[in-house]
Amino acid sequence: MRRSRKVKILATIGPASSSEDMLKKLFEAGADVFRINMSHTDHELMRTLVGRIRTVEKAVGRPIGILADLQGPKLRVGKFVNGKATLTLGQTFTLDDNPEPGNSTRVYLPHPEILRSVEAGDRLLIDDGKLELKAVKSDGKAIVCTVVAGTSISDKKGVSLPDTDLPVGALTEKDRSDLDAVLATGVDWVALSFVQRPEDLAEARKIARGRALIMAKIEKPQAVARLAEIIELSDALMVARGDLGVEMPLEAVPGIQKQITRAARRAGKPVVIATQMLESMITAPVPTRAEVSDVSIAVFEGADAVMLSAESAAGAYPVEAVAMMNRIASKVETDPTYAGIINAQRSEPEATGADAISLAAREIAETLKLSAIISYTASGTTGLRAARERPQVPIVALSPIVNTARRLSLLWGTHCVVSPDAIDLDDMVDRACRIALDEGFGKPGDRVIITAGVPLRTPGSTNMLRIAYIGSDVQAR
Repeated sequence: MRRSRKVKILATIGPASSSEDMLKKLFEAGADVFRINMSHTDHELMRTLVGRIRTVEKAVGRPIGILADLQGPKLRVGKFVNGKATLTLGQTFTLDDNPEPGNSTRVYLPHPEILRSVEAGDRLLIDDGKLELKAVKSDGKAIVCTVVAGTSISDKKGVSLPDTDLPVGALTEKDRSDLDAVLATGVDWVALSFVQRPEDLAEARKIARGRALIMAKIEKPQAVARLAEIIELSDALMVARGDLGVEMPLEAVPGIQKQITRAARRAGKPVVIATQMLESMITAPVPTRAEVSDVSIAVFEGADAVMLSAESAAGAYPVEAVAMMNRIASKVETDPTYAGIINAQRSEPEATGADAISLAAREIAETLKLSAIISYTASGTTGLRAARERPQVPIVALSPIVNTARRLSLLWGTHCVVSPDAIDLDDMVDRACRIALDEGFGKPGDRVIITAGVPLRTPGSTNMLRIAYIGSDVQAR
């Protein structure tokens, strides 16, 4: 099945979409990668979902990527005597290490790292920012605050700290357990939540040992401040606009989204735009005009993927949400202004032979109006470089390794095919032409451009370009 668009769709699985039949419908509607949210999924269910996705993958004959999204550190206040408390603006309210139920003057904060780290002047946002506190003083055991905005607080509400750099890693004990479990099932991507600094990625990479690629979720101001370093150590980025919009001013989020998207594109790292893209479709069969515009902006920016969360996981119209996102993306990519916008944001290639080859492949393919760029890739690096160029012609990534093909299913404009490795150069050309014909990217008489590494089967050695005709003797399977 060949997609008619270049941007990919990442759909979250949940109660509304976890059956094998529904997963197949979501794929047919346009989902390229499935996300499993480990905040709401135990290990047994996760393994079941992975098994169902792989069954669907076999049925449709296309590699499907799986992203396991780790919960990350969830910071919450304790409980209240009556389940909640009413506050007044300007009053003093304390968060402390006393486990007794709270009231209108104080509440337990079961996170000593916060008590030790918050300084006078720091903001504390409770319940997604509905309550804003400002620290007046802190002694390591209690934080005395002033109520700045909001008048209510209740049991177990989340705490966000936009001004505080916490001395804790992004992996909790639950995350480590979840990471071991998802790696054992062979997921393709792991998303790391609440990354603050590049060091947060180190532990996850050490545990993964290359068994899955690591996606850094950018949802804290500390991560935005150190974006360049985080990009360098991650395999992909997610613009997680939900928590980002809590910890930073809402009006700043669109600009930050553009900054992250363009920085990721320059670095040749995939970037996913997430959260509330078609939020109204949780309960309605059609989105708002503003939501359509929101998805369109991400596509115009050249994001690799756009993501559905509750829309596909728990909404009443999961298939319709995926189909709508597919229609929006497809329409944007045929807009007369699209190619110009994508081209204007293209960055200079790195000074390497492989990047020069990828640049040349795009320019030759577009100048000669070739049918496709065929990239042989074992590790996925050649596919990444081809996608970084954002060519107008399709990219067909051929890999003998199914895990590589699944990972590349997240990449912009990349159609992944699992194919046995070529025996020699002649076989490589013949195989590329036949697959282009099989997959609907050309017909006899058309030309394609092939990129590969010579000697064959040498990872990271992209050094060859070859223009080839799809001859009349090439037979589709």
